[in-house]
Amino acid sequence: MDVENSKAQMRKGVLELCILATLEDGEKYPSEIIERMKGADLLVVEGTLYPLLTRLKNEGLLNYQWVESTGGPPRKYFTLTEAGKDFLQQLTLAYNDMSAAVAKILLKK
Repeated sequence: MDVENSKAQMRKGVLELCILATLEDGEKYPSEIIERMKGADLLVVEGTLYPLLTRLKNEGLLNYQWVESTGGPPRKYFTLTEAGKDFLQQLTLAYNDMSAAVAKILLKK
């Protein structure tokens, strides 16, 4: 059994929640999202983040706006929509319920 594969699957399962939660306090540029994830020891690369941001935007959970940059091309900043805020709240509750259930099992060793 490959523990690294299992760890990657767990990370993938919570990545959407973590990205939405990162955007809860305001607009972010993708590199800011990556840095926040890195600060929490949840490593995410651009090749994973950008497709997920696009999917969340297409599902109506995110908006973005282009902002001119003094040091290069315009940057795309992402924010939560109202639907995204509602979804984040529901996902957070589901995560907390699941986390509590898993903790009960792990603590009964």
